[in-house]
Amino acid sequence: MKLNAMFTLIVMGLLINISGCSVYMAANQPDGKEMSMIIEGQARSVMLGEFGQPISTVKRADGSVEYDIFSFVDGYSGGAKASRALFHGVADLFTCGLWEVVATPVEAVADGSRMSYKILYSEQEEVLTIIPLSKDAQKYERRRTDGLSGISHTTKTSHKKTADSKYRAPK
Repeated sequence: MKLNAMFTLIVMGLLINISGCSVYMAANQPDGKEMSMIIEGQARSVMLGEFGQPISTVKRADGSVEYDIFSFVDGYSGGAKASRALFHGVADLFTCGLWEVVATPVEAVADGSRMSYKILYSEQEEVLTIIPLSKDAQKYERRRTDGLSGISHTTKTSHKKTADSKYRAPK
């Protein structure tokens, strides 16, 4: 009898000890980036502010930046991270920690999208051309451009102007 009780306590202790790993992982996933800022006409300073220092920068002879290569992880919003962590916590309670067998590998894999872009600039260091380099960035750009494909040219232009005015200071 004492052996069964001791075994049960050990198993419960292990389950309690491992539960929470997926909760921690979900809460500490990378933050999401404001991907809509990658638009033609955007100032380089805004790009640096959102995506950090590029992994590579090439300058022109006059000293202005010709292009940057950015590489970053596009993660999740705070609300998405909190709701995932809450779900894992509740599932852990209802399954006495067994949910961790499923949740921990899921959280290990669902750790954001690796985005890499080559951004070419004008002499005034405004975005001229956007070249997605990673598979995730190419998928994102296809979705974004497919979303605009059903919109007329005029609407596309006004969409670009709206995005420009949202993130750029007036000239």
